[in-house]
Amino acid sequence: MATVRTMGNRALWVLGAIAILVVSGCGKSGNSDSSGQNSPPPAAMGGGAASNQAGSDSSGSDPFHPVVQIDTTLGKITVQLDAEKAPLTVANFLQYAKEGFYNGTIFHLVAKGDVVVGGGYTPDLKEKPTTRPPVRNEAHRAMKNTRGTIAMVRRPDATDSATCQFFFNLADNPRLDFQDQTPEKYGFCAFGQVIEGMDVLDKISMSPVEDLPDFPLKPVQPVLIRSIQQIR
Repeated sequence: MATVRTMGNRALWVLGAIAILVVSGCGKSGNSDSSGQNSPPPAAMGGGAASNQAGSDSSGSDPFHPVVQIDTTLGKITVQLDAEKAPLTVANFLQYAKEGFYNGTIFHLVAKGDVVVGGGYTPDLKEKPTTRPPVRNEAHRAMKNTRGTIAMVRRPDATDSATCQFFFNLADNPRLDFQDQTPEKYGFCAFGQVIEGMDVLDKISMSPVEDLPDFPLKPVQPVLIRSIQQIR
């Protein structure tokens, strides 16, 4: 962990931090084989009809750009998702939100000026079990990892291993974008953009943190996700 903490390059630091947090947690679910990726398939490992799921809960909403509100103990964050570029990822995220999976989880890794990570653990650092399989990594066609985007956490050694955990980019992180077909450089799928509440994320990023054996940069005072709901 000290190696990660002392890296000077911010993008490499982010990669290292994300690699640590997926050693346990949502990133280890299910089958994560990344074979057959020289020609990225249209289907997710989680299966089917993603574009029909995205935005299906709010009549009259744009099905390709649904909007969710993340209610935290430090304020609300409004995010517009991009189901046009990342339909499978958006559908997966919305299903977890619809089921109330994220309610009562925390942001368990906060790196000031880099990333804020959450969606997999309760305040007592218990992992929430998931039943949905990993989603196909759409980083090859998705948004770039720029400041204010939301992206999926995955294992660094398995391209298609994202399930529930997500992170917000607090800076432009081009090294997290798709570069080639290898698991190490396939990238992290960014699937939405903050449209309101960036100040809340910056406030979260200022939280005092501590290093625990399995949880580097954990906020000393838990930052709770009360709920994630689609609002249009």
